[in-house]
Amino acid sequence: MAEVMRPEKLEISNDVTSSLASQELLHVLAVDDSIVDRKFIERLLRVSSCKVTLVDSATRALQYLGLDGENSTVGFEDLKINLIMTDYSMPGMTGYELLKKIKESSAFREIPVVIMSSENILPRIDRCLEEGAEDFLLKPVKLADVKRLRDSLMKAEEKAFNNIMLHKRELEANDIYSQLKRAKI
Repeated sequence: MAEVMRPEKLEISNDVTSSLASQELLHVLAVDDSIVDRKFIERLLRVSSCKVTLVDSATRALQYLGLDGENSTVGFEDLKINLIMTDYSMPGMTGYELLKKIKESSAFREIPVVIMSSENILPRIDRCLEEGAEDFLLKPVKLADVKRLRDSLMKAEEKAFNNIMLHKRELEANDIYSQLKRAKI
């Protein structure tokens, strides 16, 4: 029986300039059965100013997310994942199967999932994208790929934040209007 590894966490304390209110680093869950590939993707993500959690299998990723039917390794309220990057070919459960389970989850379906593979098999790529993968990257993953993903995520997070703030201002304006109307000013 394979030994279950604890997720490796690496928190980077670089200053990231962004208009996001939380000023938090993007948190990426990286899933790969190859320690060499895990360390390589960790390095690329670190250089791109991301917080990284590494796991060695799709099953371990589900455990980390609390989607295995048992307790999560972290409290759900503390779990803020912005992106999941997973290898396609892994023993036990493939990255495609992990993608399907994540997209079936009401709690995590909105998290972008990127599939990585050293095999350029078009039907496989199409199937992953049709199932909801954000992207499909050929290994070795390049720093430009990671930076493009990070920039895209940052823009999406910023847009979501701006939409929330706009909605909040609209609600406040409506509330002020209602108060003035009641006061007949």
